[in-house]
Amino acid sequence: MADFGGSELDAFRAEVKSWMAENYPAELKASKNAADPEAQWGGRPFIGSNDPQIVWMRRLAEKGWTAPTWPKEYGGGGLTPEQARVVSKELSAGGYREPLASFGLWMLGPVLLEYATEAQKQEHLPRIVRGEIRWCQGYSEPGAGSDLASLSTRCEDKGDHWLINGQKIWTSYANKADWCFCLVRTDTSKKHEGISFVLIDMASPGVETRPIKLISGESPFCETFFTDLKIPKNNMVGRLNGGWEIAKRLLQYERQNISGGFGGGGSAGGSSGDLGQIARRYIGVDETGAVADGDLRGRITRNKMDFQAFYLTLGRVAAEARVSNGPSAATSIIKYAAATLAQERSELMVEAMGAQALGWEGEGFTTGEIAATRGWLRSKGNSIEGGTSEVNINVVSKRVLGLPDPKI
Repeated sequence: MADFGGSELDAFRAEVKSWMAENYPAELKASKNAADPEAQWGGRPFIGSNDPQIVWMRRLAEKGWTAPTWPKEYGGGGLTPEQARVVSKELSAGGYREPLASFGLWMLGPVLLEYATEAQKQEHLPRIVRGEIRWCQGYSEPGAGSDLASLSTRCEDKGDHWLINGQKIWTSYANKADWCFCLVRTDTSKKHEGISFVLIDMASPGVETRPIKLISGESPFCETFFTDLKIPKNNMVGRLNGGWEIAKRLLQYERQNISGGFGGGGSAGGSSGDLGQIARRYIGVDETGAVADGDLRGRITRNKMDFQAFYLTLGRVAAEARVSNGPSAATSIIKYAAATLAQERSELMVEAMGAQALGWEGEGFTTGEIAATRGWLRSKGNSIEGGTSEVNINVVSKRVLGLPDPKI
């Protein structure tokens, strides 16, 4: 959806551009690495901090621009979609650091706006906007991954509180999170209709997290254990046994945002840098200045073209979501395509580097080469996280194309 300008929007753009130039911390201007990367996620440890990233986050949050389209009464900017795009474009055009990276912004906040009580919105949304609480997601369990609705973490009504016992797995950054939005079973006689959606303070007695070391050497995921955990009754969002509807809605937001991170050079995509330039550096060029290996050159070109088409499609889907009631099941198409393209890109990266992509540590390999190898291994999870590619294809088949279930 295009911006059609107009004097009011032009004036707003000028205001945003001027404000950002005046308020961006000098430390961040001097060096993109000046701030603690963890500060970008915010949370309790950073409340009151003078870290330049937190200062930048705080200034943006005061204007509501960390969540520009959220209502002002919950700390958001109250901006129109057109104005929000202006803020996003000016952040990018000025080379400014993203103020806040947050599961609260990307996933939880939108469903709270739809399903939470007014008291829950007032309690949680302003703190999400200000980056004061870092959230994690308690969905998958050892026996409930692709078949998430088979989850067994129990949540029992004890009169004045809920009592939770069970285990979650692949909980991203649970060991660093302040709160968790979690699916629990409140009725064992039903499958989908026996699940509820609750909010858990991770500092509560009975919560334990254990990081899982991945093949890439990183540990972004955790096992999370709940043992006789007590939470307040008002920490349930939506109706009792109505959590599956919220869970599906949240997964649409998750898949949309995971897709936006693929291929851009971040950890989700596995590796960074322009593929063409990397291939020229490691393989060499022919007499025209093109990558000497014609076959690899063709596959790199196709991947870059596919990514460009993907970004255009992502922009269109995001624009459609803004003018409708959020994302649709079509986000599963985006998630599937993003995972496939990101894994292909990582494969091309290590192929272009040849033997220099075989390093793990020690001499003979640059930091970038080692990162590419680890990123390639990390990319193997792209087709699993946020719903496996197989599950996403099933969603597309049933909810987008309207195809019947296959006969077994």
